Amino acid sequence: MKIRPIIICTLLFIPLGIAFYKYEKYIPTFAGSHEALTSNEISHLIKTKPITSIEVFKNQRILLLKSDQEVIRRYPIRLGFNPEGHKNFENDGKTPEGVYSIDWRNPKSAFYKSLHISYPNTQDVAYAKQHNQPAGGNIMIHGSAPKSFLWIPFSSSYIPHKDWTLGCIAVRNVDIDEIWQLVPNHTKIIIYP
Repeated sequence: MKIRPIIICTLLFIPLGIAFYKYEKYIPTFAGSHEALTSNEISHLIKTKPITSIEVFKNQRILLLKSDQEVIRRYPIRLGFNPEGHKNFENDGKTPEGVYSIDWRNPKSAFYKSLHISYPNTQDVAYAKQHNQPAGGNIMIHGSAPKSFLWIPFSSSYIPHKDWTLGCIAVRNVDIDEIWQLVPNHTKIIIYP
């Protein structure tokens, strides 16, 4: 009866393999990161070095908060599931490239908190119309752990090791807390390839 354990193991490993293949991109990254700012440090930065722009480097998976030309904070990011190139159409899985602004925020986002990026602009809409496609929208900077998982230990520092969004820029929840406080509405965001 040596065949029976082989069959049982096979029946267990096949569903596990399928689940790993489907959800592998959500496995957490344990890359080193900086210490979270205290509320006093955040208040001090807002007064002395207010954030004037956000720069996103898609290839490097980095988001920078800048006060004029000085880098104030650096955060690891994850992008849309198909990150190469500029977002052209709804559901293409791409994160936009270009100059936009933070035009509103959602404190009740499904992914903890979110800041809306002003995509699509008039050129984005015109390009999509020219191809008889919707441009898409609701591109955000948001957290990585959904609100329903906040009870899990370490959820505030969770970030998947692969790109997974529909075109948004995802950061750790602890990072969106800082970005939320440091970045005023109408802040310019430049997204590089």
